[in-house]
Amino acid sequence: MTPSLWHVVSGAVAARPPLDVAEVEADLLVIGAGFTGLSCALHAATAGLRVVVVEADRIAAGASGRNAGFVVPNFARVDPDAVLARLGPDRGARLVGFAAASADLVFGLIRDHAIACDALQSGWIQPAPTEAAMQAIRARARQWADRGRPVAVLDAGQVAHMTGARGYAGGWIDHSGGVLNPVAYARGLAAAAERAGAVVFEDTPVTSLHAAPGGWIARSGAGSVRAARVVLATNAHIGGLQPAVARSFFPLRVYQIATAPLPAAVRTRLLPGGQCVSDTRRNLFTFRFDANNRLISGGMHILGPGADYRVPRAIHRRLSRLLDLPDLPPLEHAWSGQAAVMPDFLPHLIEPAPGLMAGIACNGRGIAMTTMLGRVLADWAGGVPAADLPVPSGPPAPIPWHGLMRYAPNAHLPLAMLRDALDARGE
Repeated sequence: MTPSLWHVVSGAVAARPPLDVAEVEADLLVIGAGFTGLSCALHAATAGLRVVVVEADRIAAGASGRNAGFVVPNFARVDPDAVLARLGPDRGARLVGFAAASADLVFGLIRDHAIACDALQSGWIQPAPTEAAMQAIRARARQWADRGRPVAVLDAGQVAHMTGARGYAGGWIDHSGGVLNPVAYARGLAAAAERAGAVVFEDTPVTSLHAAPGGWIARSGAGSVRAARVVLATNAHIGGLQPAVARSFFPLRVYQIATAPLPAAVRTRLLPGGQCVSDTRRNLFTFRFDANNRLISGGMHILGPGADYRVPRAIHRRLSRLLDLPDLPPLEHAWSGQAAVMPDFLPHLIEPAPGLMAGIACNGRGIAMTTMLGRVLADWAGGVPAADLPVPSGPPAPIPWHGLMRYAPNAHLPLAMLRDALDARGE
């Protein structure tokens, strides 16, 4: 795939060797070296477990290295009260607490392990383009504030001042959110996990995984790992390793772009505090800056040919229009990644068999949620029963007609864009 901005600016590093030992023994095998897997490995190794990580490609080759670098500590489409209504007061409260603490965990790990990744815990802002959306935001912010989170409602003037974007009815900010370079963050997690005793193999695709006395055996080429427990930390890139798990979520392809650096005079008008922004539109509008003043934005694509050419240019045009930047610098980088979305927009643990657990679908809140999910999976590997974990768990629940329904999120985009336009015209 086309390298992301983060792979380019982070530079090349020496590859870790592939697994070539006939059999390695471990307490825990982690398949996948993205944020979930590396956080799991770090926390499990710190707790004293023998941990082996195998990655089919390179660290952060998948979605962990192909996002926009937003650290957002909440759910994509579900508010706390709705989580409690759906899961009950006890389990719902635990899942809400899981999300609320996720950004603080990310920035805490960065501080504790001295990870150089341009991290800035500057806050995440969600503006509302209409008054109707603003009413929902007031309720959302109140629900998080009632749970002690560092949030505040913003009026239209405050949103314009903090973001430089005009025309919003208001918004809210969670001060615990922020931004970072995701590739550098993942590499830092890997190094920290190795210092704690974990062993990481790259270029090691798992070709078979089967139960064995005392646990599981995973094979890759000439090597194999025998482990008491296995964590599938592949998220949307699970492939054919566990087909029932792969049919339990919607794969969602998302594009990101980065412009050439903006002039200093323009840069000081937009996001002077260094926050990141994602609004409430159905066709989500996002933007942030990287450490070199490149303006970054993203979006989904309508199904059809030529997406790699037309979608980045459409995002660039939208960025110019919504931020009133007729002289927006040209595209410098464009890339895409694949996220996983659950039907209920909540993270889940999927247990296909005893001793085998997958952490799936953070629904566009990847950096914060997957880092926290890794810690939860490390607790499971250490013996905490699944029922006592804060994230709902259960066997795979394949989506009916998944072969067709997997295209639903992208096919729905034209309707979402139309409804956004009608909402704006109505006000």
